[in-house]
Amino acid sequence: MIVCQCAVVNDVAIIAAVDDGATTLARVCAATGAGTDCGGCVRVVKALVVEHDVAKARTLDDLRALVDDKESIRAAR
Repeated sequence: MIVCQCAVVNDVAIIAAVDDGATTLARVCAATGAGTDCGGCVRVVKALVVEHDVAKARTLDDLRALVDDKESIRAAR
């Protein structure tokens, strides 16, 4: 599925970027080009990143770490 029409980036590329170490929305956008033009796809990109992070979590501690990371990012804004 094409996520970003401007840069022609699909969901597979987004997940590949996360697997390659792009752990934040900004890093995924920089790695793929998605969300760097009009920004209309940023919410979908963010949802894919979060969904992929949650799917990779194996324990409750993994999920807690994700929540802590997300909260620290929000506080830094």
